Amino acid sequence: MGWKLSPIQQRRLRNFRANRRGYWSLWVFLVLFGLSLCAELIANDKPLMLSYKGDLYFPVVQTLPEETFGGFLPTEADYRDPYIREEIERNGWILWPPIPFSYDTINYNLDVPSPAPPSAVNWLGTDDQGRDVAARVIYGFRISVLFGLILTLISCVVGIAAGALQGYYGGKVDLLGQRFIEIWSGLPVLYLLIILSSIVQPNFWWLLGIMVLFSWMGLVDVVRAEFLRARNFEYVKAARALGLGNRQIMFRHILPNAMVATLTFLPFILTGAITGLTSLDFLGFGLPPGSPSLGELIAQGKANLQAPWLGLSAFVSLALLLTLLVFVGEAVRDAFDPRKH
Repeated sequence: MGWKLSPIQQRRLRNFRANRRGYWSLWVFLVLFGLSLCAELIANDKPLMLSYKGDLYFPVVQTLPEETFGGFLPTEADYRDPYIREEIERNGWILWPPIPFSYDTINYNLDVPSPAPPSAVNWLGTDDQGRDVAARVIYGFRISVLFGLILTLISCVVGIAAGALQGYYGGKVDLLGQRFIEIWSGLPVLYLLIILSSIVQPNFWWLLGIMVLFSWMGLVDVVRAEFLRARNFEYVKAARALGLGNRQIMFRHILPNAMVATLTFLPFILTGAITGLTSLDFLGFGLPPGSPSLGELIAQGKANLQAPWLGLSAFVSLALLLTLLVFVGEAVRDAFDPRKH
């Protein structure tokens, strides 16, 4: 027997597809995110494939010493070195990715000082350190989306669990939980990040852990309200009468109803996570220096007003990403709206 959608799920899917803007935004987002996951195959300073003296090599996934191609050093080959490149081309061929630069590759062969304007070599120009902007946008897009997805997933797990416990048990559990959230939400997140950045070097996981500490509170009120409303329904009383435990009642019977309201918030939580990381990078309290970041690119555009391609590249990338996610969120909201048929 094949898997079949229930009538309610079919209606929600129809409502989602009926919002053409959100439906196609989801597909565009998935395509762009899929391409960013293959960033090493699109923008890299290592060849995808090469042939040298009849042997095939794949430098994009292999670490090959310079001695392999007639050099003298046992370290990894620099394929942009004119000697190595000429040696390979004289004894075989070399296949480069569409953008022959990684996010940290410096182009030393610029005709003008950095930041250089867009050209046939650097499609979106270079930043003030000579790094290719197109490559940094692709890698920065991937980091932003992955950061947002992981943060959203962890925040949902923690927020849903906290809201479910408060709403189901009520009483002192709800009272103490609400007072804790009021105090915790009043802490200055930015000041804490500034203090921590002066003690430790922030990285992807440090930032993720710090932002998780505060981002989970967005879903608590929604889940709590659903559990407070549903805990006295007849089907919950019947489940108790049948001897089901609190955990089974909470997560098997009440939570599916609460997830309807929760799912509509997910795209907007993801949007907030991405803008949060971008803001921290722009202020200099985000990812380590040199990391591909849309926020760092915006900061470079602010510092180099004579190079408008820096700010425009970051602005267009970020605006496109956030717009797609907002449109998807609107479509998800329509899909779970019981008033739409």
